[in-house]
Amino acid sequence: MSGAARGSPTVSVVMPAYQAEAHLPKVLPPLQALQAAGQVLEILLVDDGSPDGTAALARAMGARVLASGGRGRGPAAARNVAAAEARGELLWFVDSDVVVHEGACERLRLALGEGGWDGVFGSYCDTPPDPGFFSQYKNLLHHHQHQTSGGPSSSFWAGCGAIRRSAFLAVGGFDAQRFGPPSIEDIELGHRLHRAGYRMLLDPQMRCSHLKRWPLRQMVTVDIRRRALPWSRLILAGEAPADELNVRPSEKRAALLAGALLLSLPLALLPGGSLWPSLGLAGLAWAANARFAAFLARRRGPAFAAAALAFHQVVYVYSGLSYAWAWCELRLRRPAAGR
Repeated sequence: MSGAARGSPTVSVVMPAYQAEAHLPKVLPPLQALQAAGQVLEILLVDDGSPDGTAALARAMGARVLASGGRGRGPAAARNVAAAEARGELLWFVDSDVVVHEGACERLRLALGEGGWDGVFGSYCDTPPDPGFFSQYKNLLHHHQHQTSGGPSSSFWAGCGAIRRSAFLAVGGFDAQRFGPPSIEDIELGHRLHRAGYRMLLDPQMRCSHLKRWPLRQMVTVDIRRRALPWSRLILAGEAPADELNVRPSEKRAALLAGALLLSLPLALLPGGSLWPSLGLAGLAWAANARFAAFLARRRGPAFAAAALAFHQVVYVYSGLSYAWAWCELRLRRPAAGR
């Protein structure tokens, strides 16, 4: 599509940014090309008080730069600022470390135009730019989960996703009071939109590349504090889907297997213990993740797949423990019956 089709909805790109100077030379040009072609009306970058040259570089590259109103208010607040200023009928949320692929804008315009959906989100690609093991694992996991979950959804992903501005404003936008640092504000928003009767779509072909580098310590910390714990709390409160993406029933069964496998290992070392139960559970864990393992082997080879699948069991365990922690929190806060 060489330009905006007559009568098709207009698109405002919304990009929250904090210390994104290093990524902008890769992130902004594809969006600017779409703007030049008439597919994007404007690019709104909201600087969250970055101490580096994020705002100056974005302005020099032609983006319209807004201020979040402070430093470190978080992406939820930054996106709300841009949404209030946007002129487009569609709000296309793109993270400042995400490079959109060719065709992504056309797919969202089609879904929210002729398709009649109210929101659509896509997927990371299967060729993550950062070569590190944990960056590859994290991004390929996200890709696989979204590629195998396409269709109607009660969730949302703001890394590369779009919502009708009217629907976004009708439900009050992102919950910036509840979610300051980057967290699961997009999942909560998606479920709120779904409950209000708006139709959301996961389109696996709407793709982008994630530039972020994931060191192990940061990844685990973010997984637990910014995702697993708050997501578990939302699920227990009925404010997030409990059966989509990485909380599908198959994922829950795989997490239980991972926990059993972990518990079996020290028991095998006791006097009279046996490795056979652990080996059996390891076989079941592999079978539960066979599609993911095969995908990893195709992308990065058998050795990477084996190492990633082993680490994946650890992720299941600390994610499951996070849910258990959130459940205990809820039980301890709930007053006893009859009081």
